[in-house]
This record gives sequence, structure tokens and C-alpha cells, in this order.
Amino acid sequence: MSKLDFNFKHTLRVRWKECDIQGIAYYGSYIDFIDVAQAEYFRNLGILTHQADTRKNFDLAAVKVTLEYKSPAKIDELIDIFLRVDKIGRTSIDKRSEIYRSDTDELLCSGQSISVNFDSELGKSRIVSTEIKDIIEQFESTGQINK
Repeated sequence: MSKLDFNFKHTLRVRWKECDIQGIAYYGSYIDFIDVAQAEYFRNLGILTHQADTRKNFDLAAVKVTLEYKSPAKIDELIDIFLRVDKIGRTSIDKRSEIYRSDTDELLCSGQSISVNFDSELGKSRIVSTEIKDIIEQFESTGQINK
């Protein structure tokens, strides 16, 4: 993919706790980077995924994460995490992500993650509402947010 295929980008700084003694980000830290970008993606759309009221209808649980590492992120560097929703199923959301050294075309990691809308009270997946689908599809098709 190209950065131009994404309507959302979140920039963060690699912190010491995310790195080994050589100052290189642990492989597991990339999942955290993507998780932060996902929360910011939904916040950008007005879907506050960490609020109890939102989670009553929309609460994602990861069911698959695939990452491909290209080049290491290093301590104190700024990185750009690009994220998009590729597909919304009945209960699932398929997301793509790419992480770049900030303001460059150097790809550090690419990934796919699939989540289900999870009802923690019932312990099972639930349908992604039409309202949530419409918000995401509008943003992914136009890059605009309807407020």
C-alpha cells in the first residue's frame, strides 16, 4: 500500500520502555503502537472506545494480528502510524496499518488486524451497528467526518 491509501495518521515518539538495551523497539511494541493509533482513529471519528457508554454497543476484541517487520523503530524517534478500515463484516472489522519513520517513506512495519465487536456481558460477538458502519465507511470513502 501507499501512504496515500490511508485517510488517518497518528504520530508518536518511541519511548525507552518500548525498547531493548540497544534502543530498538521490541517486536511486541508495534502492537501497542497500532493499538494507540486505533484508539485515536476512532476518537477522530467521534467514537470514544474507552468510555463505558460506547462499549455497551461497540467494543472491539482482537482475534487476529499479523505484522511484517521491515526496519527497526528506535528510541526517541517519531513514527507515523497509518491506519484504515478495509472491511466491515457482520460482527468484524478488518484493519490495515503501516508504520513509517516520521516524515519519510521508510516503512518500518505493516500489518493487518481483525477485531470483533464484543459483548463482554454475554461473552460473545455482536453485530456492528449501522450507525458505526456508516461513520467508518463515510470517513474511509471521503476522508471527511460528518458531525
